[in-house]
Amino acid sequence: MSTLSEEKASGGNQLFPVFLKLNELHTVVIGAGNVGLEKLTALLKNSSTARVTVIALKVSTEVYQLATENPTITIREKQFEEQDLDHADLVIAATDDNILNAIIRQAAHDRNLLINVADKPSLCDFYLGSIVQKGDLKIAISTNGKSPTVAKRLKEVLNEGLPEEIDTTLQQLSTLRDSLKGDFTDKVKKLNEVTSVLVKPKSEFKNMFRWIIWGTIVLSIAIVVSILWSRDPDFRNYVQGINPIFYYFLGAGFVFAFIDGAIGMSYGVTSTTFSLSMGIPPATASMGVHLSEILSNGIAGWMHYRMNNINWKLFWLLLIPGIIGAMAGAYLISSLEHYAQYTKPVVSLYTLILGIVIFRKALDLKAKRTSGKIKNIRFLGFGGGFIDAVGGGGWGSIVLSSLIAGGRNPRFSLGTVKLSRFFIALMSSLTFIAMLNGAHWEAVAGLVLGSALASPIAARISNKISTKAIMMSVAIIVILISLKSIINFVLKVI
Repeated sequence: MSTLSEEKASGGNQLFPVFLKLNELHTVVIGAGNVGLEKLTALLKNSSTARVTVIALKVSTEVYQLATENPTITIREKQFEEQDLDHADLVIAATDDNILNAIIRQAAHDRNLLINVADKPSLCDFYLGSIVQKGDLKIAISTNGKSPTVAKRLKEVLNEGLPEEIDTTLQQLSTLRDSLKGDFTDKVKKLNEVTSVLVKPKSEFKNMFRWIIWGTIVLSIAIVVSILWSRDPDFRNYVQGINPIFYYFLGAGFVFAFIDGAIGMSYGVTSTTFSLSMGIPPATASMGVHLSEILSNGIAGWMHYRMNNINWKLFWLLLIPGIIGAMAGAYLISSLEHYAQYTKPVVSLYTLILGIVIFRKALDLKAKRTSGKIKNIRFLGFGGGFIDAVGGGGWGSIVLSSLIAGGRNPRFSLGTVKLSRFFIALMSSLTFIAMLNGAHWEAVAGLVLGSALASPIAARISNKISTKAIMMSVAIIVILISLKSIINFVLKVI
């Protein structure tokens, strides 16, 4: 039997990838230490019903635990003997004894069995490569034994790049294939047409949507500026002098938008909390947040669109209900502007709750997601838009966190939420402007410019930044400021 060492002479990767039905084969693993545990875990991860016999003089507690949880695993605590391979189909040598590994390899070859010898590529007949799995889709990665680290990194890239929804697509295509009529050629032609969109986006649609996004951004800014110029004398007089508070909000807007663009949440709650602490009324604070989010989310949404981070089906399910909810919430909070002294502690209580939610999300970032996908996306969009407008934030904290907790791909969820947020912020802002007669424009302008500057930078690093420390820091700041506002209100009442 030839070995993989012959590949060096022929050049290139000569491996032929296959997928084995481990549940129908008998695999014998010799060795039950750390390496044996790693090999056994890899087998079970790919086939939970794999039939495996583990042979070793000393068996680790972890291996025994796997055997307890998986009835298809048999442990034989004994010295290896050649006849142990008489009924095997595959062999894995996972010992740290080179002499014993050589004996096992020879015994396997005497029986025409394929063998994998841990950490010895030249002695292997097959490799256990890195695996990427999304439902029924499974991709094996091989570096020809040269660098398992590179295979691991490629696995991370593919895991992040392939959406969870790809498995749904597979199920739909399977149903479609079963329903097709005609001969084999006709079926292949039809399936090729259907799946072409997976690898060949329609450039006409991309170009059209690009102009729609940028045209809407420019038009929305022009509309907002025109309305403000004609309705509010304070806005017209703004150019006569810049209040120092502008610079505070410029810096705050940049920092908050940078964080939000990276982790997909917290801009609204942090900006609103900051605004309330600076004496801005709740409705005006929410208006400032949403006005600044028109430009920042337009830019961020466009960047995510360019990076193909949008789930279009999810986008349309969120958009219309989200707009309706946001406009309703903006109308309600604007109607209560004269009662700001009472609504401010209520909004502070809301931001306090969101701060706690963000803190808990930070603690649970690596927790296994067990809940099913959210079914009623429209209701989630409406509720998220309404609460976001009333409290000045929460779209990311509510909608994005719910989507991710439900098992959706974080990167695609982030891009989709960002793009839909642009349109929702636009409509809620127009509602605020129509309802309110005046505002603290130095604060609004600072948020608008600061967030716009940070958005393209944050979108670029959204897949690279570690989020836990940032989320915990944001949560602590929001909680402390909200508590301060609530305590001050209680002291005034007393």
